[in-house]
Amino acid sequence: MIEIVKKALSMYTYESEEANFLAKAYAPGHITGFFQIHEHENPHRKGSTGCGIVLNGGVTTEVEVGRSVEETEIFLNGKRVEGKTSRTVVEIMTDVPVRIKSWAEIPTGCGFGASGAGALGTAYALNRALSLNQTVKSLTEYAHVAEVVNHSGLGDIAAQSSGGVVIRLQPGGPEYGLVDRIPAPEARVFCIVLGEISTDLVLRDEAATTRINSAGKAAMSELLKKPTLENFMQQAKTFASKTGLMSSRTKDVIEAANASGGFASQAMLGDTVFAIAPYSHEFPLYEALQEFGQVLEYGISTCVPKLMNE
Repeated sequence: MIEIVKKALSMYTYESEEANFLAKAYAPGHITGFFQIHEHENPHRKGSTGCGIVLNGGVTTEVEVGRSVEETEIFLNGKRVEGKTSRTVVEIMTDVPVRIKSWAEIPTGCGFGASGAGALGTAYALNRALSLNQTVKSLTEYAHVAEVVNHSGLGDIAAQSSGGVVIRLQPGGPEYGLVDRIPAPEARVFCIVLGEISTDLVLRDEAATTRINSAGKAAMSELLKKPTLENFMQQAKTFASKTGLMSSRTKDVIEAANASGGFASQAMLGDTVFAIAPYSHEFPLYEALQEFGQVLEYGISTCVPKLMNE
């Protein structure tokens, strides 16, 4: 599948025998509230429709290339990892070995879009480090395909490349996908991480995907009748309940958040509760969530992937 997207990017020739080239990029996290899976043999077209929130916390990624980098290796928060999705981005974009170092402000494997943020950051930074002169559309396409072929995500890339509260109306990378946004006010997003859910395992479970697609289609229909942040949260909660992915503890947290005057649901795909509240109810919501563990706090962000000063 990688060959479908691989451009005619020639083997890079280093201008200096000794110098290493570094570049750094940032991409925001993303929480999906509900989604519907759209299968396609072409990874450019495969993806999901749905809706989610882009966060003001994400992943910073630094890439290093040069004569001293002998093999592609990936580090996350200082630990060497397999990093399948980011590794695929490298394989799509170049034949040279790359050292990738990522630092996440968001939990990994818990529904915060960390793999997508890492993939986008890798694409942006590698494009800079190797002077590949690719456009944002191409870099986004590489990251999307890498997510899809590794079953690490379906729609995070589209949202993370747009910012805000993103409605994914058509699936796929930027060549085929279509997004819109809910004009939402500034709001803090409170999160409780209860555990991990394997995106790969869920996406391979036929019974689970059937429930997801039925609930996701209904949620989208209801959201488009009234595209507000509050209705998004309500549809996300209904979706989470219908899919059977909600644990009893997750349900307890959501009910406590609702009782405090907030709106809460489950991050997809993760055993994580995310919640928002009108400004006057933020403190009661925070207190209610504290009863269940550490509360992570973010904000809704219109930030998109970007290069950082080197």
